[in-house]
Amino acid sequence: MKASIKWTDGRQFVAESGSGHSVVIDGPPDHGGRNTGPRPMEMLLMGMGACTAFDVMQILEKSRAPVSDCVATLEAERADETPSVFTRIHVHFTISGRSLKEAQVKRAVELSAEKYCSASIMLARGGVEVSHSYTIVED
Repeated sequence: MKASIKWTDGRQFVAESGSGHSVVIDGPPDHGGRNTGPRPMEMLLMGMGACTAFDVMQILEKSRAPVSDCVATLEAERADETPSVFTRIHVHFTISGRSLKEAQVKRAVELSAEKYCSASIMLARGGVEVSHSYTIVED
């Protein structure tokens, strides 16, 4: 896996993935940015959220669960001192569908957290307290 990060101006960068996709990353004006994109730590948090949501959806689809929507909402806390690393991240899934089985949703979230989500497992191994919860919404 590869990526490149090119500085453009102030605190703005264009990040390009090895697969050819680009995203603007920027800082707030009080740090020299123009607020034209997510902050680097926000990208890290969003990447973790996408990684675990990807797993949950893949697991639920393989089990033929009738999912119509999946939203992962993340809340993170950071250390007060420098470096202000993540100290805690909570992921809450809202899974919608028709007659979803709680056991399937619970198992999908657990498998992602404990076995498949490289991003959240890496952060947890680095000392971040990572937790998960879910709500099932009937369509």
